[in-house]
Amino acid sequence: MNLVLLTPNDFIDNSSRVRLDDRRFAHIRDVHRIHIGDTLCVGLMGGKSGIGRITSLTAQQVEMDVDLCESPPDPLPATLVLALPRPNIFKRVLQTVSSMGVKRIFIVNSSRVEKSFWLSPVLAPERIQEQLILGLEQAKDTIVPEVVLRPLFKPFVEDELPRLIAGSLALVAHPEAAQECLRETDRPVTLAIGPEGGFIPYEIEKLTSLGFTPVRLGNRILRVDVAIPALLSKLLF
Repeated sequence: MNLVLLTPNDFIDNSSRVRLDDRRFAHIRDVHRIHIGDTLCVGLMGGKSGIGRITSLTAQQVEMDVDLCESPPDPLPATLVLALPRPNIFKRVLQTVSSMGVKRIFIVNSSRVEKSFWLSPVLAPERIQEQLILGLEQAKDTIVPEVVLRPLFKPFVEDELPRLIAGSLALVAHPEAAQECLRETDRPVTLAIGPEGGFIPYEIEKLTSLGFTPVRLGNRILRVDVAIPALLSKLLF
């Protein structure tokens, strides 16, 4: 936890003092091993970050005076369209893209996505939020990404995607693509990534008809949770 992420409910009596008694307290007590007078990096969810100075510490809670004056890091100019991965992979992906600064993520269906994945408890809003926050804490960011679930592929592609990709470089990762992914771009990117095994030909055709360009990452076929940061890093870092 490189940043203690705060919410308005943590503040005491509309002051600049906060009180924590949950997992954040346990972490900064047991991992940071804080003492009164120590300082930590803190940030208000959706707002600025800064310094928190420990003013009170008991076995049950910690209090800090906070000074929030720094803006969050710039978001990554990327929209991610991701076929729903396996639940355990999905959790890792959420943390990764949140820490990398992606702020808009559309989770879509694909022919190769197992129907049972859409029934997984990891798709509950509070479970998604947990993983996003872990990513923000890692990257010292305060702006929570937007995650939108779209379990019907065709209506999403036909009705929403044309508007979403407007003004962006639209790419779809595909292991059989003739073109390798380019290095760096100064344009916003909309990146579509399929499930294990990739999008089926029909889905690739639907995406290319809208203007997506199929690209590959060399000769190696990577897992989704590895391909996402590799592609984003190649394009935008």
